[in-house]
Amino acid sequence: MRPVSSLALFLLLFSQAAVPQTSREARPPAGRTPAPAGAEDPVAVFTEHPRLFLRPPRLRLLQRERERMSVRWQQLDGFVSADAPMPEGAFAQALYYQVTRNAAAGQRAVAWALGPGADLRQLALVFDWCQDLLSETQRRDLAARIQKRMTETAADESIPAVRSRLLAAVALFDHVPQSPKLELERIVRNWWGEKVAPALSSGRNPVRRDDAFPLWELLHALRDSTNIDLRESDPRFFKQFPVEHLMSHYPAPFPGDDNDYRIGASVPGGEPDLTQATYSRAAELAMVAYDSNGEESQYLQGWLMRDHFMLRSPLGAPYEFLWANPYQPGLSFTILPLLYHDSATGRLFLRSDWDDTAEWFGYFDGVAQLFRNGRVSALDLKTAPAPVKFDSALVYFGAGAMNFHVTLEEDQEGLILIGLAPRHTYQVEIDDEEVSEETTDPGGILVLDLLRDKEIGVRLRELK
Repeated sequence: MRPVSSLALFLLLFSQAAVPQTSREARPPAGRTPAPAGAEDPVAVFTEHPRLFLRPPRLRLLQRERERMSVRWQQLDGFVSADAPMPEGAFAQALYYQVTRNAAAGQRAVAWALGPGADLRQLALVFDWCQDLLSETQRRDLAARIQKRMTETAADESIPAVRSRLLAAVALFDHVPQSPKLELERIVRNWWGEKVAPALSSGRNPVRRDDAFPLWELLHALRDSTNIDLRESDPRFFKQFPVEHLMSHYPAPFPGDDNDYRIGASVPGGEPDLTQATYSRAAELAMVAYDSNGEESQYLQGWLMRDHFMLRSPLGAPYEFLWANPYQPGLSFTILPLLYHDSATGRLFLRSDWDDTAEWFGYFDGVAQLFRNGRVSALDLKTAPAPVKFDSALVYFGAGAMNFHVTLEEDQEGLILIGLAPRHTYQVEIDDEEVSEETTDPGGILVLDLLRDKEIGVRLRELK
């Protein structure tokens, strides 16, 4: 095989840059996951209300947005001032109260929380953001209601459920003895430290695409209130995630009633889920807010700052206002490579170009999809689909990737073989080259670099 291509060099440098120098010098013993900062100390909340998301710098930014009458502020103001129906009305009203100190809006949020409210996440936000509007009796009653919901959902270890319990524990910390502290300890030590972080480190990615938004809410709430940054348990994963999230959108925008949407890759079926598309953009805004100086975040910021994708719906407008920072500079996402491959998790995304009319290929969670001519289709790897050719790469599948002849063009970064056995070693024989042994990633992917503009035979044999 030829020397490493520019793509391979990019991926190599990208993965190395994801690991801080200190972690390379002092690695944990084999089989152990690095603990996040502060993991040896008790998990304690040290901030005053508001603790959740609205730390002083962000609250000042939002108040300046109100003073400037920005478009994002006008959208939120229009919905809340008119008392318009909103899917997450208590969240929007409590946010509005924090920015304006309009007690009427805050009292509406409190009335929901003490009345029909059952969404633990919003209950926690109202308790935190409307703290100075609560009487002692209301504070006690709302705290009891939140504790009850925490108990009722305790067995649910999905990322959204854990996120909501963490918000609740942070909000209740120092208002209720023991239970908030115990919940924070369980989340940081047991759920994350013993389950999620080891899974990430081993390539068994437990974070679905739709989990990005609750995960970044969890990260924000924990770091802001306890100074624990869970990203430190797997810097590589979190460094790459913003670019992966960006690349995992189908190219064509979807026109909604209020704004255009980017639709994230998912198993096809029915109309696009605009609720998930809303949370997907909210997740990306929250990623940039979490690490605004990161290079990957700056590419994501460049992707986000296009007005026709601004969230304008009753669901999306509060998130757009809360998390967007239009003054944050961004990098042009169009200089990113058109091929993204995470060899640690076995996910791959490929585009023909950065136009909205681009062709796109994705391989994730064992699913292969091709987006072409505005439609997404699933590829059955068991039937060895025909190779997929892009200007940037060539993709072969399944049984068809075991013995074939191929001509790689000069501008193509590599030959990608998909549908092989995951984490297996293959004997690779390439015309006029020495036989080598290559191991597939957790998704069963091999990326080979061949001589360009010459027909070459490639033969693979799985080693037992």
